[in-house]
Amino acid sequence: MNVPPEYHSPLLQSAIHCLSEAGIELQVSKKRVKNINFRLKPHILMVSVPTFISPAQVAESITKRVPWAIQNHAQVLEQYKRKKSTSSEYSVADSPVLLWGIAQSFSLSHDKKIAYYRQALSKVTPVLFDKWQPIVGANANEIRLKKMHTRWGSCNTRARRIWLSVYLPAYPIECTEYVIVHELCHLHHANHSAAFWQTVATAMPDYQQWHNMLAGKGGQLD
Repeated sequence: MNVPPEYHSPLLQSAIHCLSEAGIELQVSKKRVKNINFRLKPHILMVSVPTFISPAQVAESITKRVPWAIQNHAQVLEQYKRKKSTSSEYSVADSPVLLWGIAQSFSLSHDKKIAYYRQALSKVTPVLFDKWQPIVGANANEIRLKKMHTRWGSCNTRARRIWLSVYLPAYPIECTEYVIVHELCHLHHANHSAAFWQTVATAMPDYQQWHNMLAGKGGQLD
């Protein structure tokens, strides 16, 4: 959640909760615009707000848009997935094999590269969860690996199930550690509130470096 403090209200908090349940983060920013503008992206509802509109008007407008955002989110994800799938499969197939950010001395086809990454991630996952679960103070009931193009990780808080993207081993192992910490922290806080990010920072003070690296590659984190 990235919302200026002056817009916080019970009505807006309710809207944020509904969006979060659908896997959508709310981002509100003040801009020199005449009207409130909405832009729905994968896992993010971006709202541009004129400076002259009151917080109550902002909360009411966003609340009215919540059903629209939730209803159209699946279509936005599918469009992004198709676009990302084409570009990702091309880049993964034609780029050098990277393991934990280090170029290897061999090449692999796309399918074999994915299998290679899956094996590498499967090997380190138990060790990394054993390391970070006591630090975060939360335990996952189930850990799964998935070929995800739009997300580096996700968490089902009710089932306490965490998914990791098989593409993670292409980047420094600290990126995988950050994704694990991020998803474990969701077992304390289901949304991306200030309390959530404080929990992440407490567990992993240098998380921002790895967050920025993954964000630069286009994926999202639930």
